[in-house]
Amino acid sequence: MVLSTSEDGMTISTPLQNLTQGTDAILAVAMNGQPLPVQHGFPVRMVVPGLYGYVSATKWIRKMKVTRFDRDEAYWTPRGYAAKAPIKISSRIDVPTSFAQAEGGQERRGGRRLGADPWRLEGRGARRQGEWVRARLAGAPNEDTWVQWVYEWDAEPGNHTIECRVIDGEGREQVEQRAKIRPDGTTGLDSKNVTVA
Repeated sequence: MVLSTSEDGMTISTPLQNLTQGTDAILAVAMNGQPLPVQHGFPVRMVVPGLYGYVSATKWIRKMKVTRFDRDEAYWTPRGYAAKAPIKISSRIDVPTSFAQAEGGQERRGGRRLGADPWRLEGRGARRQGEWVRARLAGAPNEDTWVQWVYEWDAEPGNHTIECRVIDGEGREQVEQRAKIRPDGTTGLDSKNVTVA
């Protein structure tokens, strides 16, 4: 691993393979053509796609050390977090909000997803009696970017629960069972309750 230490003493452990095996990992010193702002990690910040921030996003880096997980540990590891934390595929609903009131007729629902391409994102709607249906997806510059999705449905009067999930290019489905962030990232499907007049 690479153990990076920030100006304020925070330590982050990043698996070495995520820095050396074809990822777009960078040490950022600028943002939008300007020196990196202090709030974003000036003078230098690590950015490693595919990993949760607590193992990849050291701000204000002052020292980096190539070591091993059995010899050193970072700040979060003794606090119950996994030493290696690849991001799990996930999706969320941004529109409508929970307990929204909607008019009948054509309604949109949408959100964002993260997961390896190619993939499909599906939403479960009451109108289809819990059947998964495909959403329309925006383009993505790469597989490590959140992507917007939208699904238009003929909203019928009543109370509805909307869910979404993502399936990656290898057929792996987003984990439905809810789990808290510790030790290695949350799981579960996002859902919203909507009342249609």
